[in-house]
Amino acid sequence: MNTRPLLPGNTKARLLEAAEDLFIEHGYEAMSMRQITGRAVTNLAAVNYHFGSKEALVQELLQERFDRLNQERLRLLDACEQRYGAESMDAHAVLSALFVPALRMGRNSANGPAFVRLLGRVYSDPSPFIRGYLREHYQPIFGRYFEAFARALPYLSRNELGMRLHLCLKALAGVLAGENMDELIAALCMGEEVSDSLMLARLITFISPTLTEPFGNAEQIGKVERVVLLADAAAQAADAQAAARKPSGILPPWAVEVVEA
Repeated sequence: MNTRPLLPGNTKARLLEAAEDLFIEHGYEAMSMRQITGRAVTNLAAVNYHFGSKEALVQELLQERFDRLNQERLRLLDACEQRYGAESMDAHAVLSALFVPALRMGRNSANGPAFVRLLGRVYSDPSPFIRGYLREHYQPIFGRYFEAFARALPYLSRNELGMRLHLCLKALAGVLAGENMDELIAALCMGEEVSDSLMLARLITFISPTLTEPFGNAEQIGKVERVVLLADAAAQAADAQAAARKPSGILPPWAVEVVEA
Protein backbone atom coordinates (compact mmCIF):
# COMPACT_ATOMS: atom_id res chain seq x y z
CA MET A 1 0.00 0.00 0.00
CA ASN A 2 1.29 3.47 -0.92
CA THR A 3 2.04 5.65 2.09
CA ARG A 4 3.34 8.86 0.55
CA PRO A 5 2.17 11.98 2.43
CA LEU A 6 -0.84 13.90 1.24
CA LEU A 7 -0.37 17.22 -0.46
CA PRO A 8 -1.74 19.83 1.99
CA GLY A 9 -4.18 22.43 0.71
CA ASN A 10 -4.37 21.11 -2.86
CA THR A 11 -7.52 19.05 -3.19
CA LYS A 12 -7.21 18.43 -6.94
CA ALA A 13 -3.62 17.19 -6.63
CA ARG A 14 -4.59 14.98 -3.69
CA LEU A 15 -7.38 13.41 -5.73
CA LEU A 16 -5.00 12.71 -8.61
CA GLU A 17 -2.43 11.13 -6.29
CA ALA A 18 -5.09 9.07 -4.53
CA ALA A 19 -6.43 7.85 -7.87
CA GLU A 20 -2.89 6.99 -8.99
CA ASP A 21 -2.16 4.99 -5.83
CA LEU A 22 -5.44 3.09 -5.99
CA PHE A 23 -5.12 2.44 -9.71
CA ILE A 24 -1.69 0.90 -9.11
CA GLU A 25 -2.96 -1.20 -6.22
CA HIS A 26 -6.29 -2.41 -7.60
CA GLY A 27 -6.74 -1.46 -11.26
CA TYR A 28 -9.37 0.80 -12.77
CA GLU A 29 -12.51 -1.28 -12.31
CA ALA A 30 -11.79 -2.23 -8.69
CA MET A 31 -11.15 1.27 -7.34
CA SER A 32 -14.20 3.23 -6.22
CA MET A 33 -14.98 6.89 -5.79
CA ARG A 34 -15.39 6.28 -2.06
CA GLN A 35 -11.85 4.85 -1.90
CA ILE A 36 -10.46 7.80 -3.86
CA THR A 37 -12.12 10.45 -1.70
CA GLY A 38 -11.20 8.54 1.47
CA ARG A 39 -7.54 8.34 0.45
CA ALA A 40 -7.55 12.02 -0.53
CA VAL A 41 -9.38 13.02 2.69
CA THR A 42 -12.10 14.88 0.82
CA ASN A 43 -15.62 14.20 -0.46
CA LEU A 44 -17.51 13.35 -3.63
CA ALA A 45 -18.44 16.99 -4.17
CA ALA A 46 -14.73 17.77 -4.65
CA VAL A 47 -14.46 15.14 -7.39
CA ASN A 48 -17.54 16.53 -9.12
CA TYR A 49 -16.19 20.07 -8.85
CA HIS A 50 -12.69 19.36 -10.18
CA PHE A 51 -13.38 16.53 -12.64
CA GLY A 52 -17.06 15.65 -12.91
CA SER A 53 -16.66 11.86 -12.86
CA LYS A 54 -14.30 8.97 -12.15
CA GLU A 55 -13.65 8.60 -15.90
CA ALA A 56 -12.68 12.27 -16.26
CA LEU A 57 -10.45 12.05 -13.18
CA VAL A 58 -8.55 9.07 -14.57
CA GLN A 59 -8.30 10.67 -18.01
CA GLU A 60 -6.65 13.73 -16.53
CA LEU A 61 -4.34 11.51 -14.49
CA LEU A 62 -3.22 9.63 -17.60
CA GLN A 63 -2.80 12.81 -19.62
CA GLU A 64 -0.74 14.40 -16.87
CA ARG A 65 1.49 11.36 -16.44
CA PHE A 66 1.85 10.04 -19.99
CA ASP A 67 1.43 12.79 -22.58
CA ARG A 68 4.95 14.06 -21.95
CA LEU A 69 6.32 10.50 -21.92
CA ASN A 70 4.91 9.72 -25.33
CA GLN A 71 6.09 13.02 -26.78
CA GLU A 72 9.60 12.21 -25.60
CA ARG A 73 9.32 8.71 -27.07
CA LEU A 74 8.42 10.13 -30.47
CA ARG A 75 11.22 12.69 -30.33
CA LEU A 76 13.77 10.05 -29.39
CA LEU A 77 12.64 7.67 -32.14
CA ASP A 78 12.85 10.50 -34.67
CA ALA A 79 16.35 11.39 -33.44
CA CYS A 80 17.53 7.78 -33.59
CA GLU A 81 16.19 7.29 -37.12
CA GLN A 82 17.80 10.52 -38.29
CA ARG A 83 21.12 9.64 -36.70
CA TYR A 84 21.39 5.94 -37.56
CA GLY A 85 18.90 5.53 -40.39
CA ALA A 86 15.40 4.11 -40.02
CA GLU A 87 16.38 0.93 -41.88
CA SER A 88 19.43 0.34 -39.68
CA MET A 89 17.71 0.14 -36.28
CA ASP A 90 17.33 -3.38 -34.94
CA ALA A 91 14.73 -4.52 -32.40
CA HIS A 92 17.04 -3.79 -29.44
CA ALA A 93 17.49 -0.20 -30.61
CA VAL A 94 13.72 0.31 -31.05
CA LEU A 95 13.04 -1.18 -27.61
CA SER A 96 15.66 1.17 -26.18
CA ALA A 97 13.95 4.18 -27.76
CA LEU A 98 10.68 2.99 -26.24
CA PHE A 99 12.04 2.41 -22.73
CA VAL A 100 14.70 5.09 -22.20
CA PRO A 101 12.22 8.00 -21.81
CA ALA A 102 10.25 6.03 -19.19
CA LEU A 103 13.46 5.23 -17.31
CA ARG A 104 14.56 8.87 -17.40
CA MET A 105 11.20 10.13 -16.18
CA GLY A 106 11.13 7.49 -13.47
CA ARG A 107 14.58 8.58 -12.33
CA ASN A 108 13.98 12.32 -12.54
CA SER A 109 10.46 12.47 -11.06
CA ALA A 110 9.74 12.86 -7.36
CA ASN A 111 7.16 10.08 -7.77
CA GLY A 112 9.40 7.99 -10.02
CA PRO A 113 8.64 4.53 -8.58
CA ALA A 114 4.91 5.26 -8.63
CA PHE A 115 5.20 6.51 -12.21
CA VAL A 116 6.87 3.33 -13.43
CA ARG A 117 4.35 1.10 -11.63
CA LEU A 118 1.47 3.18 -13.02
CA LEU A 119 2.93 2.75 -16.50
CA GLY A 120 2.98 -1.00 -16.03
CA ARG A 121 -0.52 -1.09 -14.57
CA VAL A 122 -2.03 1.01 -17.38
CA TYR A 123 -0.63 -1.22 -20.12
CA SER A 124 -1.72 -4.41 -18.33
CA ASP A 125 -5.15 -3.26 -17.10
CA PRO A 126 -7.97 -5.15 -18.90
CA SER A 127 -10.62 -2.46 -18.37
CA PRO A 128 -12.42 -1.56 -21.64
CA PHE A 129 -12.28 2.08 -20.56
CA ILE A 130 -8.47 2.02 -20.23
CA ARG A 131 -8.00 0.02 -23.42
CA GLY A 132 -10.25 2.44 -25.29
CA TYR A 133 -8.47 5.46 -23.86
CA LEU A 134 -5.08 4.16 -24.96
CA ARG A 135 -6.32 3.42 -28.48
CA GLU A 136 -7.94 6.82 -28.82
CA HIS A 137 -5.15 8.98 -27.41
CA TYR A 138 -1.93 7.11 -28.15
CA GLN A 139 -2.59 5.34 -31.46
CA PRO A 140 -0.12 7.60 -33.35
CA ILE A 141 2.78 6.56 -31.12
CA PHE A 142 1.76 2.90 -31.30
CA GLY A 143 1.70 3.21 -35.08
CA ARG A 144 5.12 4.86 -35.29
CA TYR A 145 6.77 2.27 -33.11
CA PHE A 146 4.98 -0.60 -34.86
CA GLU A 147 6.43 0.54 -38.18
CA ALA A 148 9.89 0.82 -36.61
CA PHE A 149 9.62 -2.75 -35.31
CA ALA A 150 8.31 -3.89 -38.71
CA ARG A 151 11.45 -2.48 -40.37
CA ALA A 152 13.66 -4.09 -37.73
CA LEU A 153 11.95 -7.49 -38.09
CA PRO A 154 11.01 -7.66 -41.79
CA TYR A 155 10.72 -11.47 -41.76
CA LEU A 156 7.68 -11.30 -39.47
CA SER A 157 4.19 -10.81 -40.88
CA ARG A 158 2.33 -7.84 -39.48
CA ASN A 159 -0.11 -10.14 -37.70
CA GLU A 160 2.69 -12.11 -36.08
CA LEU A 161 4.56 -8.94 -35.15
CA GLY A 162 1.43 -7.52 -33.55
CA MET A 163 0.93 -10.69 -31.54
CA ARG A 164 4.57 -10.78 -30.43
CA LEU A 165 4.56 -7.10 -29.44
CA HIS A 166 1.35 -7.59 -27.48
CA LEU A 167 2.83 -10.50 -25.51
CA CYS A 168 6.19 -8.80 -25.01
CA LEU A 169 4.82 -5.51 -23.71
CA LYS A 170 2.06 -7.21 -21.72
CA ALA A 171 4.64 -9.34 -19.90
CA LEU A 172 6.85 -6.35 -19.21
CA ALA A 173 3.89 -4.28 -18.04
CA GLY A 174 2.93 -7.01 -15.60
CA VAL A 175 6.44 -7.04 -14.15
CA LEU A 176 6.55 -3.25 -13.80
CA ALA A 177 3.08 -3.09 -12.23
CA GLY A 178 3.74 -5.77 -9.67
CA GLU A 179 7.36 -5.25 -8.68
CA ASN A 180 9.11 -2.86 -6.36
CA MET A 181 11.42 -1.01 -8.75
CA ASP A 182 14.36 -0.99 -6.34
CA GLU A 183 14.05 -4.77 -5.98
CA LEU A 184 13.74 -5.25 -9.73
CA ILE A 185 16.80 -3.10 -10.38
CA ALA A 186 18.75 -4.95 -7.69
CA ALA A 187 17.81 -8.28 -9.29
CA LEU A 188 18.96 -7.10 -12.72
CA CYS A 189 22.21 -5.76 -11.28
CA MET A 190 22.94 -9.05 -9.44
CA GLY A 191 24.99 -7.29 -6.77
CA GLU A 192 27.06 -5.28 -9.24
CA GLU A 193 27.22 -1.53 -9.58
CA VAL A 194 25.86 -0.97 -13.05
CA SER A 195 24.73 2.04 -15.04
CA ASP A 196 21.18 2.71 -16.15
CA SER A 197 22.27 1.78 -19.68
CA LEU A 198 23.58 -1.62 -18.62
CA MET A 199 20.56 -2.29 -16.43
CA LEU A 200 18.18 -1.43 -19.27
CA ALA A 201 20.23 -3.51 -21.70
CA ARG A 202 19.81 -6.52 -19.41
CA LEU A 203 16.07 -5.97 -19.18
CA ILE A 204 15.83 -5.77 -22.98
CA THR A 205 17.90 -8.96 -23.26
CA PHE A 206 15.31 -10.77 -21.15
CA ILE A 207 12.29 -9.65 -23.16
CA SER A 208 13.64 -9.32 -26.72
CA PRO A 209 13.49 -13.08 -27.52
CA THR A 210 9.70 -12.73 -27.43
CA LEU A 211 10.09 -10.58 -30.53
CA THR A 212 13.07 -12.18 -32.24
CA GLU A 213 13.16 -15.90 -31.40
CA PRO A 214 11.79 -18.05 -34.25
CA PHE A 215 8.75 -20.18 -33.58
CA GLY A 216 9.48 -23.77 -32.64
CA ASN A 217 10.99 -25.94 -35.37
CA ALA A 218 10.09 -29.58 -35.93
CA GLU A 219 12.68 -30.81 -33.43
CA GLN A 220 11.49 -28.42 -30.70
CA ILE A 221 7.85 -29.28 -31.37
CA GLY A 222 8.71 -32.97 -31.14
CA LYS A 223 10.30 -32.48 -27.72
CA VAL A 224 7.21 -30.67 -26.47
CA GLU A 225 4.92 -33.37 -27.89
CA ARG A 226 6.87 -36.09 -26.07
CA VAL A 227 6.42 -34.23 -22.79
CA VAL A 228 2.70 -33.81 -23.52
CA LEU A 229 2.40 -37.57 -24.14
CA LEU A 230 4.21 -38.30 -20.87
CA ALA A 231 1.84 -35.92 -19.06
CA ASP A 232 -1.17 -37.75 -20.56
CA ALA A 233 0.26 -41.11 -19.55
CA ALA A 234 0.99 -39.91 -16.02
CA ALA A 235 -2.55 -38.56 -15.68
CA GLN A 236 -4.05 -41.85 -16.89
CA ALA A 237 -1.89 -43.82 -14.45
CA ALA A 238 -2.97 -41.55 -11.60
CA ASP A 239 -6.64 -42.02 -12.57
CA ALA A 240 -6.17 -45.80 -12.67
CA GLN A 241 -4.59 -45.82 -9.23
CA ALA A 242 -7.37 -43.67 -7.82
CA ALA A 243 -10.00 -45.99 -9.34
CA ALA A 244 -8.27 -49.04 -7.83
CA ARG A 245 -8.40 -47.49 -4.36
CA LYS A 246 -12.06 -46.46 -4.67
CA PRO A 247 -14.63 -48.85 -3.17
CA SER A 248 -16.57 -50.71 -5.86
CA GLY A 249 -19.96 -50.28 -4.19
CA ILE A 250 -20.64 -54.08 -4.27
CA LEU A 251 -20.89 -55.62 -0.82
CA PRO A 252 -18.95 -58.82 -0.17
CA PRO A 253 -21.02 -61.91 0.81
CA TRP A 254 -20.28 -61.59 4.51
CA ALA A 255 -21.46 -57.96 4.48
CA VAL A 256 -24.70 -58.95 2.71
CA GLU A 257 -25.40 -61.49 5.40
CA VAL A 258 -24.82 -58.92 8.12
CA VAL A 259 -27.14 -56.41 6.46
CA GLU A 260 -29.90 -58.99 5.90
CA ALA A 261 -29.61 -60.14 9.51
